[in-house]
Amino acid sequence: MTPPPTAIADPVTGTDRPGPAADATSGPAPGAAPAPVRREQRPVTGGLLVLVGMLLVAVNLRAAVTSLGALLDEVRTGLGLSGATAGFVTTLPTIAFAGLGALTPWLVRRFAPARVLVVAMASLAVGQVLRVVTDSALVFVVTSALALAGIAVANILLPMLVKQHFPHRTGLVTGAYTMALTAGTTVAAASAVPVAHAFGSWRAGLGVWAGLAAVAVLPWVPLALRARAARRAGTPAVAAAAPARVRPARTRLGWAMAVYFGAQSLSGYAIMGWLAQLFRDADFAPEAAGLLLAGVTALGVPVALLMPALAGRLRTLRPLVLGLTGFSTAAYLGLAFAPHDAALLWVALLALGQGAFPLILTTIGLRARTAEGTVALSAFAQSTGYVIAALGPLLVGILYEATGGWTAPIGFLLAALAVQTVAGLAIARPRFIEDER
Repeated sequence: MTPPPTAIADPVTGTDRPGPAADATSGPAPGAAPAPVRREQRPVTGGLLVLVGMLLVAVNLRAAVTSLGALLDEVRTGLGLSGATAGFVTTLPTIAFAGLGALTPWLVRRFAPARVLVVAMASLAVGQVLRVVTDSALVFVVTSALALAGIAVANILLPMLVKQHFPHRTGLVTGAYTMALTAGTTVAAASAVPVAHAFGSWRAGLGVWAGLAAVAVLPWVPLALRARAARRAGTPAVAAAAPARVRPARTRLGWAMAVYFGAQSLSGYAIMGWLAQLFRDADFAPEAAGLLLAGVTALGVPVALLMPALAGRLRTLRPLVLGLTGFSTAAYLGLAFAPHDAALLWVALLALGQGAFPLILTTIGLRARTAEGTVALSAFAQSTGYVIAALGPLLVGILYEATGGWTAPIGFLLAALAVQTVAGLAIARPRFIEDER
């Protein structure tokens, strides 16, 4: 008697499809017609449509945030936001990324990733449209949260999609989407004000990015329809084929990843929020200070492309972790003691040090064997990490106001860098989250 077929997960649709029979030597029953020969289906490990969809999603992951930062004064005036409300709006991204990102593994267990991304990008587009057509501060906050919910889910999904569709090109594809994310951040920050001035309203400077989010929906629609059709026609998986639940919160590797992600994000948000003010205090004109801040992001584009590719080729990440720490340390010390004399050098070193962000995104894929492990690790590391990151701009601002200078804030960032380095060394050696259950 021929045993029943096993179930093989289709990495594109998230459903199970029949696999080959367990006993390949069994022949047809006596008198039965020979069964037609079928080619074994191979899991799809990539595709141009998936790659284009990932890059379009990545471009959108910070545009809604940085465009608002550039136009915050105009938004406060236009909507009559109080100082407390404006402060809440600036911390809303990290709150959304931490809280809503944690729900993504639950969503992926119930729906195909393509379908989740369609809803996520649609939420981002609709949220950005609704927040620029209202005159209510409350509605503005709620619709901003709707937009950020889409970003929070997409943040978690991209490392998993790399693992599913490009398992042998993890570094290259992670570098490509991280570069797209960095480019979207830079363009949105640089162009939000000119667009608003060109159309005579801050609403245009924020609303224009809804169109980009709508475009990002398009590649995922056919993939979502394919997933739905496959799920309807699919064979239910046998119980033995269901993978065990991965719980990063119960592992040392999961916590080390979360601390590294949080510490590097803390410094990144602090730099984005306060570096221009530091350069202003060093006697740079406001325009020049803004350009120096933009330089950190712009120089980060090639770093975002190269860092994941390099990480994917190394057996241990220890040299990269220590190298990034060295760049950041030199930049912080330079900003503390000679911020004006060698500003361009400190900007370049900061950009190199911020390569820790694409490094940790790559490491999420490198430290998981399966797509489920990747999405679980991504959700835990990013959700926990963004809680830590929210403290960065707040504590730097408190220290700056209390001391009237930059020695104490930079000392705090150096302490955070030390924590980041210890966590980085803990995740540097190759191992997998599934092995630490």
